[in-house]
Amino acid sequence: MPFDRHFTPAWFTVIMGTGSVSILWHNYPYLNDSATFKIFTLIFFFLNLSLFMIFTALTIARYILFPDIWGIMIRHPVQSLYVGGYPMGATTLINIAVGEINQQYGLGGKGFLYTVWAFWWADVVLSFICAFAIIHVMKTRQDHALSRMTAIWVLPVVTLIVASSTGGILASALVQYSQYYALITLTLSVFMVSVGLALAMMILTAYLLRLILYGIPQGGSVISTFVPLGPMAQGGYSILLLGQGFRSVLPLQNKSQVLTSSTTGDIINVICVVIAFILWSLATMWLLYAFLAVQEVLRQGLFPFKLPIWGMVFPNGVYANVTIQLYRELDINSMRVWGAIYSLVVLIVWAAVFVKTLTMLRSGEIFESPCIEEIDMSKDTADSDLEAGDISMQQDLTGDAEATVGVGIRNATAQWSGITLSTVSTQ
Repeated sequence: MPFDRHFTPAWFTVIMGTGSVSILWHNYPYLNDSATFKIFTLIFFFLNLSLFMIFTALTIARYILFPDIWGIMIRHPVQSLYVGGYPMGATTLINIAVGEINQQYGLGGKGFLYTVWAFWWADVVLSFICAFAIIHVMKTRQDHALSRMTAIWVLPVVTLIVASSTGGILASALVQYSQYYALITLTLSVFMVSVGLALAMMILTAYLLRLILYGIPQGGSVISTFVPLGPMAQGGYSILLLGQGFRSVLPLQNKSQVLTSSTTGDIINVICVVIAFILWSLATMWLLYAFLAVQEVLRQGLFPFKLPIWGMVFPNGVYANVTIQLYRELDINSMRVWGAIYSLVVLIVWAAVFVKTLTMLRSGEIFESPCIEEIDMSKDTADSDLEAGDISMQQDLTGDAEATVGVGIRNATAQWSGITLSTVSTQ
């Protein structure tokens, strides 16, 4: 089985998960300024960057060598949703490139920051494509039903939320060079997080209805119950960063009575902290639902390890991250402790999943592409039917030939018997 043919977009959940862990090392609430934590942050960053480049190359190779797969993948009701993993994985790299490498170490200065900002704009374009084009394809080219719904329906729209959080980080760095560029970045980020959260809440409302009507997902699919943490927690994190960004950018020097006020930035920041806490509360609600669902399924037995299990790392990582950020804003020590503990839990989960993935790489079991496998199965079925038809036709031809020979023999026998009788009578 050629692994490049079966290298699906779901692999970019590995980038998302690894990136969230690097951000946790960067924001850890204890010993944050120690050299050890900075080293681990960079180790995870460069590991993630290497994986991102390899996965991007494999993805490009897949669609160049097998161009028909792109259309098949886009029309698949599950695999197409993972396309959003690409821009979301890229944002985790941009976050560390700005927050750690550029701001902490001062590497690259203004030129490096502007280059990363340009990459963010490209990521924004991809995020909008995922949020609107993929949702449109879901409505017009795919077959969906509420009974088959999973939480990964939310992945295409979460791209806007994740990109907006990166915009908040960039704006705080850009303000020292250009207040105008920082304000543009913040304004666009507010638009993205607003649209992303609105769409995510609509989808999650339908998802809760699906859980009530049809029950929790069975087997490994139960891991998807952690996905709702992503839009809620990342939305809270994004809004926190945007509030801090407006506080650093405002007031402006123009004719606006609102934006020129010296208190506007602080007011916006306070409102953002309140909204972020509400979203954190909703994320905690979904976390409890996920724990209950997982224990319910595990009581029936263990489920096999598959690639989509990586999808639980990023949502849990961003939940730990927003908990830490709220501690820094509110100085609530219990949130500091909870954020630190949950960060360690996420790190342990990441390590376990990473090691298991490495062991399955050797056998190739980890490479699965449902849309391709369905086509291969259909092709095998068609080949089997064709082969059975050929055998049946051969049997029919053989039977016809045997029948023809039998008739010929009987006719010849009858004719010979007639000749013999005629001869005897003459004599």
